[in-house]
Order: sequence, then structure tokens, then C-alpha cells
Amino acid sequence: MNRIFGVSKNKAPKPTLNDAITSTEGRMSSVEVKIKELEARLVGIRDRMQKMRDGPGKNVLKQQALKVLQQKKQYEAQRDQLMQQSFNMESAVFAMDNVKNTMSTMQAMQDANKAMKKQYKNVDIDKIYDIQDEMADLMDQANEVQELMGRSYNMPDDLDEDDLEAELDALGDDLNFGEEMPSYLNDAEPAMPELLPEAPDGSFRQPTENTAESARAEPAVRM
Repeated sequence: MNRIFGVSKNKAPKPTLNDAITSTEGRMSSVEVKIKELEARLVGIRDRMQKMRDGPGKNVLKQQALKVLQQKKQYEAQRDQLMQQSFNMESAVFAMDNVKNTMSTMQAMQDANKAMKKQYKNVDIDKIYDIQDEMADLMDQANEVQELMGRSYNMPDDLDEDDLEAELDALGDDLNFGEEMPSYLNDAEPAMPELLPEAPDGSFRQPTENTAESARAEPAVRM
């Protein structure tokens, strides 16, 4: 059967923009090589012409230089065209990548939207409001309990702060703070001990006759 109908050949994959860019860059590289070769030939012809005098031989070299320069210009034009083609294809690839990124972002947002909708189906907003109200009631009850636990007993409810301040001032007048001192502070202060004799100043005094006589007479008196 295969001999009659034949076998279908596998089709080659279609070239992509990246493949086209790679091929174009390869052609650009080959053109650049040719341009470098022509520039080297021009330099050689110029050096030869500088060493020659004017004449037929120099004119021949000049014609050769013109042809080489013309070829160089043609290759440079091809290089510029290839560079523009590569730039256009790279711009197209960049735009395609942006589109792909945009589509990926949109798909991710759609998936997230679906997931959020699925999750919110299990959320009851009214139940959340009820929980919040219950929490508020519980907090009010807790504050009321704290106030009850901190209540003071056996305290009159009709106390006025102004009356308390007036009573405090009257109490200060009765006590006379700072004017009269307690009896234990009015007692006579204890007497200070007598001063000790002054220490000798270290100076030596020459004894006189009267002091010598009194010194001799002093033991007799003691006896």
C-alpha cells in the first residue's frame, strides 16, 4: 500500500522571527567581512598611488580604486538594509512578547477572579454583621461589669468638689499649719558641750622668772 499511495513526508517547521533574525545577522556578518576586505584593498592602492608619479600607471590604479570604492558602497547599502530588516523583526518580536505577557496577565487575573468568587460564595455578610454586633454587646457588658466591680461603698452620692475644697481650707485654718509648732519641738534645745582646749600651736616660749617660781611653788601647795 505504501508503494502505491506513498508515505507523507514530515513537513519542516515554519521559520520563526527569531530564526529569520539569526539568518539576517549571519548575512550581515558576511557583508561586513567583504567590506573590510575592500577597505584593505583601498588602503593598499592608496599607498601605491602615493609612491608613483602622475602618469598612465597611476591612472590605472585610480580606476581600480574607484571600482573597489563602488563595490564597498554597494555592500554598505546591503548591510544597512539588512540592519533595518533585523531591527524591524526585533521590534515585531518585542511587540509579540508584550502581547503574550498581556494575555498571561489577563488569564491570571481571570483565574484570580474566579477563585475569589468561589471563596466569597462561602462568606455570609449578614453573619459577619451579626458577629460584629455581638462583639460590641459583649464589650459593653464587660465595661459595665468593670464599673460595677470598681464601685465604692458607704460613700455619699451628693458630694461636691467645691464643698470638699472649702472644708479642706477650713481644716487648714483650724490646724494652723506652719504657725504653731508641736510641744516636743518647743522644748529647750540641749546645751552644746563645752569647747575643748585649743591645740598647742607648736611655738616655744622662754620661761620668765615669775613662771619659774610658780612652778617651784606648785608642788609644795599640792603636798
